[in-house]
Amino acid sequence: MAIFLLVALSTSHVASSLRPGLGVCRASGYLPGKSGNCEKSNDPDCCEDGKRYPQYHCSPPVTATTKAVLTLNSFEKGKDGGGPSECDNAYHSDKEMVVALSTGWFKNMARCEHHIKITANGKSVYAKVVDECDSVYGCDEDHNYEPPCANNIVDASPAVWNALGLDQNVGMEGITWSDE
Repeated sequence: MAIFLLVALSTSHVASSLRPGLGVCRASGYLPGKSGNCEKSNDPDCCEDGKRYPQYHCSPPVTATTKAVLTLNSFEKGKDGGGPSECDNAYHSDKEMVVALSTGWFKNMARCEHHIKITANGKSVYAKVVDECDSVYGCDEDHNYEPPCANNIVDASPAVWNALGLDQNVGMEGITWSDE
């Protein structure tokens, strides 16, 4: 009986951890790395042949102060963002306040064109969601030969970094965000 209970609890915990918003978001698999012509602006992590990269279909639950990692991304044509933004099939100037969200937070385009509030360094700004920071796929031309994003990324334009008074040379910063 005790073994059955332990198995039932373990199965329930694993199932709940795979559903966004209902527990811990764990890697759903691993992508084998493939290197290629990785655009080096904004100092991206480029895929390495044979390295395994975690994939996430979920992200942590969104609250009034969701913890995330702010990363730097150019949404301009020919820069490290790759192709046009998924929400509007357009490129965006580095002067625009725009972001890409990890796959789970992007919610199959449900947050497209919505503004989110980003707080860091004692300041808050609003930015428009225009793209997905793909947490499942990567290491190909469409993803600038960069690995999949982590499940807690807000990938922001230089304008967002400037408005928050953050050093773009750092490239990653702990933040909080919420739906507007």
